[in-house]
Amino acid sequence: MMRGNREMRRMLDKMGLDMKTMDNVEEVIIKTETKELYLIKPQVIEMKGKDSTIFQVIASDIEEKQREVPAFKEEDVILVMQQASVSREKAIQALTESKGDMAQAILSLAT
Repeated sequence: MMRGNREMRRMLDKMGLDMKTMDNVEEVIIKTETKELYLIKPQVIEMKGKDSTIFQVIASDIEEKQREVPAFKEEDVILVMQQASVSREKAIQALTESKGDMAQAILSLAT
């Protein structure tokens, strides 16, 4: 069993992790394909290692909102990808910003 914060810090130091509390965090937003989670006034702890960083987030007030998922035809996405020489994600983003207008999406990616 751990005997408090001091022993935990010693163990993390042995593992090469530097732990610090992030102060004054207003919110953390987690986005998935279908929803957004807003963690209001969370406690956030950052643990830095040699090759990675781990964030521990603790929140008691969570708001969940559904995201609008635009639906584009697969052919439209492929055409924008080919014409603008971009990835699928960039093509979908451009189509979303242009509200489905393929010509505008291609032009915005070309400039």
